[in-house]
Amino acid sequence: MIDKLEEVERKFERLTADLSNPDIISDTARLQRVSKERAGLEKLVEAFRAYRKVLADLKEVEAWLGSSDPDEKAYARESLPGLKAQRDEMEAELKILLLPKDPNDDKNVILEIRAGAGGDEAGLFAEEVMQMYLRYADRKGWKAEIMDMSAGGVGGVKDVSIMLSGDGVYSHLKYESGVHRVQRVPATETQGRIHTSAATVAVMPEADDTSDVVVNPADVRTDTYRASGAGGQHINKTDSAVRLTHIPTGIVVQCQDGRSQHGNRDVAWKRLRSKLYDFELRKRQEAQQKLEDTKTDVGWGHQIRSYVLDNSRIKDLRTNVEISNTQKVLDGDLDTFIEASLKQGL
Repeated sequence: MIDKLEEVERKFERLTADLSNPDIISDTARLQRVSKERAGLEKLVEAFRAYRKVLADLKEVEAWLGSSDPDEKAYARESLPGLKAQRDEMEAELKILLLPKDPNDDKNVILEIRAGAGGDEAGLFAEEVMQMYLRYADRKGWKAEIMDMSAGGVGGVKDVSIMLSGDGVYSHLKYESGVHRVQRVPATETQGRIHTSAATVAVMPEADDTSDVVVNPADVRTDTYRASGAGGQHINKTDSAVRLTHIPTGIVVQCQDGRSQHGNRDVAWKRLRSKLYDFELRKRQEAQQKLEDTKTDVGWGHQIRSYVLDNSRIKDLRTNVEISNTQKVLDGDLDTFIEASLKQGL
């Protein structure tokens, strides 16, 4: 790993020097390319330099264990555990940063959450999953915008689409697609029976309007209808809701949360392009999976995480990472699960 990191650092230094080269400065396209490539390495190089400093500090402190000075020896014993923990944490981060770059990693994400099996309880759990991801987004400093949402029968969420934008959104969330299953005694259960319900999560990179996916308008049927739910007189009197059906694939999207048909149409098209892009990505991944036959399908129908809340246990079924502080996870602390998935490259 050190050899790879030193090679990256040398490349970073070459690119930094190139930014002072008059020939490159005078060529706008080349300058932008060099700047972008350097920016892509900066976080890794900074992490490596900090890691190298910790290694040097650790080596120095370990040498003090053999010191004849009792104060130095005591300081070494006190400092070593913290330095070793810091070293291990930095190594884990560097391993993630060294993973091959996915061309979609810097894209924003459309996050869709849908209540699955389990009746009204599934809708309540889907809302908790939604809040969990919104809190995670807030921790990361991302912007979250609810594009469309349908309420459940007794509260909760039937389905919701959220646009998440910010630094490295897709790179963090790309392995979160799948079924999240919960087992617990609902608050409405009078006999103490455990219920099992599920919410389905789909993470789709936002498709570029021009380069990522081309949609033939002739392949899309557009239907308008009156939006349901809250909204007052406006909702009841206008056909503002929009449903788009991509005929070749059967993919259907709809939007009714906006107050105008034009706004709902724009959001629906954005969702459709991202769904089609995600559809193509999954087709390629499935083809690769058949060749490799080593990785687990994490599509819409595969269970990835189990929430046994009454026993204080949330377990990722792919990495076997288990956390007992369930409230901490529901409050948006997902880094342990996400980092494990990234390391395993699921």
